[in-house]
Amino acid sequence: MSCSPLWVNTPDRSGKRTATGPACHIRRISGCDPACLPGEGRSSFTFSASCNSVEKKIYVHLNYTVPCVRLLNATHQIGCQSSLSGDVGVLHVLESEENLDWVLSSGPNPPYMVILESSLFTRSVMMKLKNGSSRVAGIVVVAPNTNPVEGFSPHTSCPNENTGVYSESYDPTLAHCNVTVWNPLGNGLSYEEYDFPIFSLKDDNDTQVIRQCYLNHNQAVNGSSPRYPLCAMQLYSHMSAVTDTATCMRRNDINFSISPEMVCDPLGDFNVWASTRPLNNTEKGHKMWEKVVIAAARLDSRSFFFDVAPGAESGASGFITLLAAAHALRNVTQEAQPNRTIFYTFFQGETFDYIGSSRMVYDMENNQFTVDLDNVHSVLEIGQVGLHGESRLWLHSDPVSRRNSSVNEEVRKLIENLQSAAAGLGFTVGEAGFSQPLPPSSFQRFLRARQIPGVVIENHQLNFTNRYYESMYDNAEYLNVSYPPNLTPEEQLKFVTDTAKVILLLTVFKCVTYCVSQVSQMLYGFLVRSNNSWFQQLIPSDLTSHLSKLILNYTSSEPTLLVQYLLANLTGSAINITQENCQNQREDENDKEIKPGENKFMFTYMWVQGAAPPNNTKREGFCVRSTVRLSRAVSPAFELRDYTSKDYSTWTESRWKSIKGRIFLVASHELEMLTLGVGVGVLLASLLLTYIISSKADILFSSGREPT
Repeated sequence: MSCSPLWVNTPDRSGKRTATGPACHIRRISGCDPACLPGEGRSSFTFSASCNSVEKKIYVHLNYTVPCVRLLNATHQIGCQSSLSGDVGVLHVLESEENLDWVLSSGPNPPYMVILESSLFTRSVMMKLKNGSSRVAGIVVVAPNTNPVEGFSPHTSCPNENTGVYSESYDPTLAHCNVTVWNPLGNGLSYEEYDFPIFSLKDDNDTQVIRQCYLNHNQAVNGSSPRYPLCAMQLYSHMSAVTDTATCMRRNDINFSISPEMVCDPLGDFNVWASTRPLNNTEKGHKMWEKVVIAAARLDSRSFFFDVAPGAESGASGFITLLAAAHALRNVTQEAQPNRTIFYTFFQGETFDYIGSSRMVYDMENNQFTVDLDNVHSVLEIGQVGLHGESRLWLHSDPVSRRNSSVNEEVRKLIENLQSAAAGLGFTVGEAGFSQPLPPSSFQRFLRARQIPGVVIENHQLNFTNRYYESMYDNAEYLNVSYPPNLTPEEQLKFVTDTAKVILLLTVFKCVTYCVSQVSQMLYGFLVRSNNSWFQQLIPSDLTSHLSKLILNYTSSEPTLLVQYLLANLTGSAINITQENCQNQREDENDKEIKPGENKFMFTYMWVQGAAPPNNTKREGFCVRSTVRLSRAVSPAFELRDYTSKDYSTWTESRWKSIKGRIFLVASHELEMLTLGVGVGVLLASLLLTYIISSKADILFSSGREPT
């Protein structure tokens, strides 16, 4: 059995985990004696080498462990956690649902750490394990290398049903998915509470080591019980927050020390937006003679596991389409301003009861945003638009607001314009039924405030066509973003996929080859590898550490940063000023070049590192001037300190100290008791011997008198 080095996962105060390198736990159970502590005359190298050499002979630490974490809202908690010292159980590889009886009743060595293949990660199996939690120490789900054919969605069947527009006061017949169950494959696993840790592991060397350890030590032969020593696993994922959001926020406010320890954080980040016409961002509230069309998409996604939320169709297909449309419209809107200002808006936190959109509406209502709701003419939202070989999209509108004749007329015009533009591009845009309610969308939060014309573009007429909604399988493979074999990462970046061509069509604008290339690069960067040469050119040097060779996680802030800089580069313009002036938000030291009415309150200036010339490693940075801004995407419930709000999202995430897992061999209880008894006996014997020697010390150690 091979051993891997120990990597201690240490969270920062926001709950993120970072690998800090080899370390030693000063615990006798892991083979590290306190004598190993570095001190005078003893080097740290000797300390770590001697401790780790013993520790690695006992434990095999698991790499790339991805946990299920605890979330809380106004009424309850969901998710998973371990005990404070981690949960330990004997490994059992579950081969079929019928094999559950060994774990839940007949197995002689509970509690068990259950290894689940992805095909058994179903609601039926998980609920049986949850109800038998006294014999279950934890669960490890082996993530497959390919998506399951039958589909899988751990979200609910009616997403965000309690915070949308349809309610008892707004056509209750349309509320709670009474007309359409949007996510019929939703099994609700992400919204259950589990009393044990649940981790996900890649199907790689770690899982092979686990399986081999199980086969060597734990597999029953001919119906007989396995003999000791047995292979066991320990999982650490203790969560600090409990009960609900109100409880954890109250605990946050209790300060008994200079550095109080927080137990949970409100979910949230920043919305990203830009306008086709520069607007003074310091003047909040209503803008006279200004009408805006909000073109929106969501940025976030989630899955059952904390760090695995690719969101290819649920999120990325929409916001990449909007980015491509914003770029295609740049020259048109700069040459001749349209009658209405377009607001390109990217909302964060929409998965958790519309955090981003509800905050923007709240700010508009309270004159804390650049425009207010009176300035909003209409909303055009791009939702899930992965076509999967089809060439038909659907336009959804709100049947309740359309009972108003003026709203209906504007919606009718919007639909006709979209259908007319799509007709010449080879695909069809159909209108969903007039009595059909809106699917889950940010537009619903605007309708809760007032009746505004709007349309949501989706790839489904009734329920979702996305078979992996809010799961780890909603990835590049499902969106058909694939590449020929043997291509280098740089060749993959420049390869034009079929999906890129489809997304370009969705922008309803003819574009040159350069645009097709950019859409391909965005698909590669957001769904395959964010650490690529194109993304590196478009961001500042101090943000390159946020780029990853792995797939982006859409529960984090990285997508926000990338979309902010991409939107600035795609809609703004490069200007010839120094890095110092750019970073100080000015065009020269005296701002003499700025025209009247145009100043740093109209634009933002971003210095990006640019590309390196051929045969040179030094990049040629430049300044980008744009109208891109960030606005807070934290629920108004936390601004109002209303932690039991029924109008706004109240989701929080628990903090934790350590996330890790390891396997080892465990001895039988009888052998442990025998070892303890022998140890106690040796201790008592040594105490007795020490007492006897001490009491007779004057005889045993006295020297005879020398003769005179």
